[in-house]
Amino acid sequence: MRFAALRTAAFRNLADLEVNTQAKDVFLVGENGQGKTNFLEALYFCSYASSFRGVRDTELVRIGEKDCSASVGITGSLHDRVLVKFEDGKKSIRIDGKRTDDRKELLAVAPCIVFCHEDMEFVSGPPERRRWFFDQSQSLYDPVYLEDLQKYRKLLKTRNAVLKAGRDRADTLILDTLDPQMAEYGLRLMEKRGEAARRFSELFGPLYEEVSGIGAVSVRYAPSWKETAFEGVTAFLRERREGDMAMGVSLSGPHRDRYVFSCRGAEFAGKASTGQRRLLALLLRIAQARRYSDTTGKNPVLLLDDVLLELDPEKRRKFLSVMPEYDQAFYTFLPEERIEGYGKADTLIYRVSGGNLT
Repeated sequence: MRFAALRTAAFRNLADLEVNTQAKDVFLVGENGQGKTNFLEALYFCSYASSFRGVRDTELVRIGEKDCSASVGITGSLHDRVLVKFEDGKKSIRIDGKRTDDRKELLAVAPCIVFCHEDMEFVSGPPERRRWFFDQSQSLYDPVYLEDLQKYRKLLKTRNAVLKAGRDRADTLILDTLDPQMAEYGLRLMEKRGEAARRFSELFGPLYEEVSGIGAVSVRYAPSWKETAFEGVTAFLRERREGDMAMGVSLSGPHRDRYVFSCRGAEFAGKASTGQRRLLALLLRIAQARRYSDTTGKNPVLLLDDVLLELDPEKRRKFLSVMPEYDQAFYTFLPEERIEGYGKADTLIYRVSGGNLT
């Protein structure tokens, strides 16, 4: 699958036009602040209906405008076009002109994987960023996991609202109904997360050693619930209910799970240098892409935002040598970078200035 063209309207600083992207490799060259990353963000918006920089939808709208949209033409797929709009404060998704409210459908149409500076948070940021990464990785190839995750989050939101409300008998009865459902969907997530982390680690460890020379690096899944049986989890939730009510929030569950990077059994990320953490984040994305391809038999589109700039020549060479298979890749470069060594005969190169691409 490839993005054949991107059309945007009032999206960030990008000009309102359609840009041909019908090539396996597309280079975006320009100074900072000219629209290179915004272009990648528009493509990502068409894949996930959200920003990879974690900003609100209102921040995607060009200053002075109220609404924005991005749409892509697609080749090599059962679908031809995706349109995502933010209009009148609401978001809408259309696939081949048909509206859908299910992001699982969108994710199946145009899967892409982004490499960006914010990925460092998967290594050195809070636990929720690592959960987000591994949830996204699994959602790319397991729509049932994504559905269970969405159901669990809805239950969690309801449970937290009840915990904040009070302690009367009605609240207790509601929690008696919610907790078994929390246990059911939570245990489903735990089972899949444990297996996925094990398989991911088997792929990631050798990859990190190949590029960095540091062996025995692994990813370990650490669930919040130590119980693995339904009865045990429901009993645990009842036992901890008073504490949850006192805090007004659910203090345990998959929303509190952790993923730990370790080297020979010792925690690794906190002791790693900035360069090692940066490489760790980049290789997480490569492992994510490889895992997707191994599981689905398909290759993703890659979006690489200034990632080569932050590597020394030797690590850059090694990084490129382990690049995953892909159907299409978009790279951003500064004007002073020597891009001749990366392009091919059919590479499409755009100069980006003031939101315009030429």
